[in-house]
Amino acid sequence: MGENKEEKSMELKNVFEKFDKEGKLLLADAAIEFANIEWSKHVTFEGVELKHIVTSKETDGKFSYHLVRIAPNKKIGNHVHKEQLETHEVIAGTGNCVVNGKQINYEPGTISILPQNVPHEVTAGKDGLYIFAKFMPALI
Repeated sequence: MGENKEEKSMELKNVFEKFDKEGKLLLADAAIEFANIEWSKHVTFEGVELKHIVTSKETDGKFSYHLVRIAPNKKIGNHVHKEQLETHEVIAGTGNCVVNGKQINYEPGTISILPQNVPHEVTAGKDGLYIFAKFMPALI
C-alpha cells in the first residue's frame, strides 16, 4: 500500500525541518550550521521568512544562498531582480511560480531558474512552501 498525500506531505515537511535544524554548508575553510542562523521576516511579503545561509559578506558579492519558508496560501508578490539570476530548489510543500506570465508548478524536487530582469512571483499551496533560493551575484 502506498502512502496517502497527507502522509507524504508530512514526510516532506520533516525533511525540511531536518534540513533547517541539522543542515550545514561545508566550505573548504568553514562549516555553516543552519541551526545557528535565525529566521527573519521578509520586509515586504507577509508570511515569508528567510534564513540567510551565505551572503555577499562571505562570497565577496559573488552569490548568496537562502532558505525560504512561505506560510500556507501566502506569496512572494510579483517582483524583479535587476542584477541577479535566481534559482529555486523546492524542498517541501507545493505551490507555483509565475515567471514572465507563465506558471511553473512547484513540488519537492522542482528546480527553476529565474533570469535577471524577469518578473516573477511565488505562491505557496495549502501546506506552505519550502525553497532553497540562490542568487548570482549575491542578493544581500
